[in-house]
Amino acid sequence: MKQQANLIRAGQVIEHDGRRWTVLKQQIITPGKGGAFIQVEMRDLKTGNKTNERWRTADTVERLMTDNRDYTYSYTDGDNLVLMDGETFEQFLVPAELLGDQAPFLQDNMAVIVDLVEGDPVGIHLPATVTLEIVEADPVVKGQTASSSYKPAKLSNGVKVMVPPFIEAGERIVVRTEDSTYVERAKG
Repeated sequence: MKQQANLIRAGQVIEHDGRRWTVLKQQIITPGKGGAFIQVEMRDLKTGNKTNERWRTADTVERLMTDNRDYTYSYTDGDNLVLMDGETFEQFLVPAELLGDQAPFLQDNMAVIVDLVEGDPVGIHLPATVTLEIVEADPVVKGQTASSSYKPAKLSNGVKVMVPPFIEAGERIVVRTEDSTYVERAKG
């Protein structure tokens, strides 16, 4: 399906130069002189290579339609994730590299959404937030104000995040999986 380049969004799958690409980032740039253009960072689905491409906002690109399917993560088998279809209980292998930076947030029995193009997996979406435990947190530096100061902390999955000074080791917090940022203390 053809669409204007300025409608490209992260997560979409497009066809360009005879290859399939998944869009990682996009930014519309409006220079002081001349027309606006869109800068797109994308990854080749077959080779995994990344590239940047620029289009004028009026250009058209071929967007591939994706099917979204719900699966449950079972376990990791080498370089693949084993997912289970909740309706048919069939197991489905997906390359682990599709997760990218979100891989540490994958937990047993987590519900995930897999994007498929003609039956081939092209992307995995985790829930927007996960609850994890703080295993290590720096002490609060005396004299810091609570309004804008954050301190580093290490989560149970090994990811480091910046948390408010009142958070201590042993507490459970909610973390945004997209960018590894602190959201709030876990309730309950």
